[in-house]
Amino acid sequence: MGYRCFSDKLLPAVGCVARLYSRRITKIGAAAMMALGCVALAHGALPVIRTVGPHGQYKTIAAAAAAAKSGDVVEIAAGTYSGDVAVWLQSNLTIRGVNGMVTLNANGMSAEGKAIWVIRNGNFTIENIAFSGARVPDQNGAGIRFENGNLVVRNCKFLHNENGILTGNINTATLAVERSEFGYNGHGDGYSHNIYVGQIARFSMTGSYSHHAVVGHLLKSRAKENYISYSRLTDETGGKASYEVDLPNGGTSYLIGNIIEQSATTQNSNIISFGEEGYFWPQNQLYLVNNTIVNDRTAGGVFLKVAPGTRTVKVYNNIRYGNGATLESSGTGQYAGNVLASANDLELPTAFDYRLRATSSLVGKATAPGSANNVALKPVMEYLHPLQTKVVPPSVPYSPGALQILGR
Repeated sequence: MGYRCFSDKLLPAVGCVARLYSRRITKIGAAAMMALGCVALAHGALPVIRTVGPHGQYKTIAAAAAAAKSGDVVEIAAGTYSGDVAVWLQSNLTIRGVNGMVTLNANGMSAEGKAIWVIRNGNFTIENIAFSGARVPDQNGAGIRFENGNLVVRNCKFLHNENGILTGNINTATLAVERSEFGYNGHGDGYSHNIYVGQIARFSMTGSYSHHAVVGHLLKSRAKENYISYSRLTDETGGKASYEVDLPNGGTSYLIGNIIEQSATTQNSNIISFGEEGYFWPQNQLYLVNNTIVNDRTAGGVFLKVAPGTRTVKVYNNIRYGNGATLESSGTGQYAGNVLASANDLELPTAFDYRLRATSSLVGKATAPGSANNVALKPVMEYLHPLQTKVVPPSVPYSPGALQILGR
């Protein structure tokens, strides 16, 4: 390894002085050259930055996808890119929108008949990209089809696709979703969802917002491990989603500090479901802690439905609010601190503001949930709309529900 220089235009930004000082190397020596900021053996080469846009190195994303090498950063200028689909074959890549959000409109196109973007197998980070309009002949088109590797999706949007994100079933793959929005995804047949995670090793979702799935679920995951925290999964006015959270194959699943709401026009009465399609993994554990679970379905609903079988269930400090109060779980489990709230306990539930009022008798009534598998179950943050999280000060009394910081 040595160092990699960039174009003369990029030199000032990245600090590579090899070319700038090439005529004076004999005078300043290698040690001084290192001090001036060249990338050297100990630190590896700085990544190549490839730019996409009207004034970029590449006019299309597809061209950049074909040219990029593993370890590069692809920066896409803000704007709308229509029909610009791509397959990414690199093993390590960062792709991000710059100077604003990048909007990818499928406009009838797809990569390999699968998605706007296909991530084949690698370590990828994708930031500041909106994916819209993915539709394919098999009615399973996705904003991103993630087949294998490790993918982080941060500050992205997935709107009006057949699936927002759809993964494969490789049991070593991992997917992390941070501060991202999913809405109006689904073909309408119940087999496509806002987020559809296959039988991968690990799925996490933090500070994100999923709403208005088209007949499918707001979130469906078959992953071995699920970490769903400090997010808002609400079907809202006119929403026709089925389940809000479906974990059909069990796994070890943590749902901590989420706002979860079923709309009046839902396709199914169940809000959270665990193990419905059969337990697949060696360990099947559900930790449902400090969530605010709301049912706006007039005919009532089932807040939690757990399939019978060999599994662990721990349900602590959840607020239930709305029509019907059923908390159903087949078989034994640990239940403590779960409460049924009234409208007088909450700040403004008609506007999805489910903070406890300072005058509520529920304030400070949570039960210590302990930990599980070395994971602390007590929430330390809360969701802040839109697409943010906020640290809960230690001085705030520990209460049931997802929102610890009190209203008026």
